[in-house]
Amino acid sequence: MLKRIKIISLIFIFSSCSETGIETYTAYSPTPSPLNIPQIFASTILPPIQSIDNPQTEEGVQLGRKLFFDTILSVDDSQSCASCHSPENAFTDTDRFSEGIDGILGNRNSMPLFNMAWNYDNKFFWDGRSFGLEKQALEPVIDPIEMHNTWSNAVLSLQNDLEYPQLFFDAFGTLVIDSLLVTKAISQFERTLISSNSRFDKHLLGEITLTASELNGFNVFMDETKGDCFHCHGSQNNPLWTDNNFHNNGLDATFLDLGLGIITGDPNDNGKFKSPSLRNLKFTAPFMHDGRFASLDDVINHYSEGLINSLTIDPLMKSVNDGGVQLSATDKIDLKAFLLSLSDDEFINNPDFQAPN
Repeated sequence: MLKRIKIISLIFIFSSCSETGIETYTAYSPTPSPLNIPQIFASTILPPIQSIDNPQTEEGVQLGRKLFFDTILSVDDSQSCASCHSPENAFTDTDRFSEGIDGILGNRNSMPLFNMAWNYDNKFFWDGRSFGLEKQALEPVIDPIEMHNTWSNAVLSLQNDLEYPQLFFDAFGTLVIDSLLVTKAISQFERTLISSNSRFDKHLLGEITLTASELNGFNVFMDETKGDCFHCHGSQNNPLWTDNNFHNNGLDATFLDLGLGIITGDPNDNGKFKSPSLRNLKFTAPFMHDGRFASLDDVINHYSEGLINSLTIDPLMKSVNDGGVQLSATDKIDLKAFLLSLSDDEFINNPDFQAPN
């Protein structure tokens, strides 16, 4: 049966009839679309990770964009990737826990999506359970508290659609759709979600000067005797503003959610979660893996006087026995000003990242 489908597909690809009865021919000719590497990244961090078997093309990116915003992948045609990853929120949402199609809430906050091509350990989700962006995209479709579909059903919906078979052919040279091609397309679009034009980026490029408060906030961020934030969250030399690693940052004494420990089975990893980027904090509240902090002020207060010790506390939480780094009121205000300077208004308004017409 599969052989028959392939034969029919090939016939359709190379021979179709127009209204005049004259045969027309379609050629597979994708247009290469290499990632646009921002100046602020090019001189400070390694090149992006790109899949050898999933090269970026214009057709693949546009197909991925359409799939990302389309509800067709959910079992009841009600939810898309963008339902929990909205452009206006730097591709997360404002809910503490995102709601799936059945009204069920998970126990984690949806992660924002940007600069994922520079995720050098290639581990995704708060607990790092998916290796590679393509594999990450497989899970939400079949997760019972997200889209609650099966891949066979999702593929059938795409295969029976009037537009998708041709779009898949344009992107991948086949009319036969499968889950791997779907995730390849979505991953191509997601790799284009590059955020690199914040006030701090412009400051580093010499285009603007930060305010005195923002500059002092950066100094607090970098000072090991004050904020001591840079070990996990980067610096001017790491404009990703994350180490993409996993840490226990002093949220709890014991853990209902084991985080990385669920994946590795190592008790030493319990309570460790991926460090999120500090870019776009202006748009991505609430914060932490479980969205427990409603505001950036809450986050700063946690590190200042709210740290809680536990068996797996990260050694970088050097002030845990004092409850935190004990910032002054002024340093808190300035640190917040600096952190907000990492937000990129151009990114959330980029027309290439919005739902297609």
